[in-house]
Amino acid sequence: MTGSVRRPLLFLDVDGPLIPFGAEPQRYPTYETGLEPLEAEANPLLNRINPEHGLRLTALPCELVWAATWMADANECISPRIGLPQLAVVIWPEPSETDDQDERDGLHWKTRSLVAWAAGRPFAWVDDEVTDTDRTWAAAHHPGHALLHRVDPRLGLTDGDYAALDLWLRQPF
Repeated sequence: MTGSVRRPLLFLDVDGPLIPFGAEPQRYPTYETGLEPLEAEANPLLNRINPEHGLRLTALPCELVWAATWMADANECISPRIGLPQLAVVIWPEPSETDDQDERDGLHWKTRSLVAWAAGRPFAWVDDEVTDTDRTWAAAHHPGHALLHRVDPRLGLTDGDYAALDLWLRQPF
């Protein structure tokens, strides 16, 4: 066999999976990285990101891709904080009438774009807003394997989330 096997994609959202929110503020640990004075201006919640996420994410057998409204800012503000290299970034299209209809039907505005970006490759999508509607739509419109994994935004990525992702990403596709 010639050529290389391309690893599955992992589309990663920021707010919710990496920056937990929605619970009482005193419940969140904060982490210092030495970048705080610069980051405080960009987003005061960045200190909620556990720097260990970088090691845990890079240990997963996948190609990481930012899939957040942060877009290129994720590479500038988050990657250095958690030790990630510069990642590919999904650039979101301008909203359309299709998006309005999707929203009325319960489909997340990111779903179509991520399925198109994957172009048939196996992918996992980690987000706090994934629903069964998104899973159903992806299953009907994506020819490859897909895991749409919802993270509890109050907790962010947990050991259980990493275990589920690792198990799914290591299966033969």
